[in-house]
Amino acid sequence: MSSTDDLRFFTLVARLGSLTAVAREMGLTLPAVSKRLTLLEQRLGVQLVLRTTRRLALTLEGERYVEGARPIITQIAELESAVSNSQALLTGRLNLNASFGFGRRFIAPLISSFHRLHPNLDIDLQLTSQPLNFLDNSVDIDLRVGEPPDSRLVAIKLMSNSRVVCAAPAYLKKYGAPNTVTCLAHHNCIVLRQYESDYSLWRFTKDGKEYVQKVNGDLSSNDGETVVHYARDGQGIILRSRWDIKKDLEQGDLIPLLTDYQAPAADIYAVYTYRKHLPARISAFIHYLKQHLS
Repeated sequence: MSSTDDLRFFTLVARLGSLTAVAREMGLTLPAVSKRLTLLEQRLGVQLVLRTTRRLALTLEGERYVEGARPIITQIAELESAVSNSQALLTGRLNLNASFGFGRRFIAPLISSFHRLHPNLDIDLQLTSQPLNFLDNSVDIDLRVGEPPDSRLVAIKLMSNSRVVCAAPAYLKKYGAPNTVTCLAHHNCIVLRQYESDYSLWRFTKDGKEYVQKVNGDLSSNDGETVVHYARDGQGIILRSRWDIKKDLEQGDLIPLLTDYQAPAADIYAVYTYRKHLPARISAFIHYLKQHLS
């Protein structure tokens, strides 16, 4: 047996905590599994487990061995996946995160079509209102607006996306349209409360100059679809991503305002943690998203 096989074997022992369970998992007899563990301990010259009648307990050396083994096994699996010639056959589990609106409207349909091409892949989509902390979540790809501030993360741009100030014709007929950014202070602006940001400050640029305006309104929400519904109903002015209101703009349900100003971009990125050998399931799905979203 190779050292790699020993690493895999012992991580299984540590995970299951029972030689009987290990024997059942590996399709071996209990004496064969017990002998293999003994040979491994003899080769290393240390005791890795304390054998009890009910359950195995790792020694300090056993804990150090299994903690060092796990990242090595993960790296080997990722390397094998990256260089495998059978790239068309994707297996394993792909954990994804996206915002509620964008995830439902764009990512979920693409997951469905991607899964038809790779039926052996298990895909889990988690929808959240905020970007995830990768250190606290077992997520492979986080689909978010904007590049992440953490340099340890890799961000692949999937699609360009601008933000648009707009309102319904009914609101504009009643209150008129703002001509400048400062005019927003005199309008009912519907704000989207997300990510604990300064959501009441709307930022713009024009001819290289920056404009910041604090807005106010009697309606707000942490849900983008709700905010758009309020605006469509003539309740006020919103600042939204173009992907979210594209159909409303095309049909004239919402009218773009302050078109000579530019709001900060809201480009969509696929974000993942850096790794030396990126699994094929991650790179293939990002490539698929980039093709279909752009």
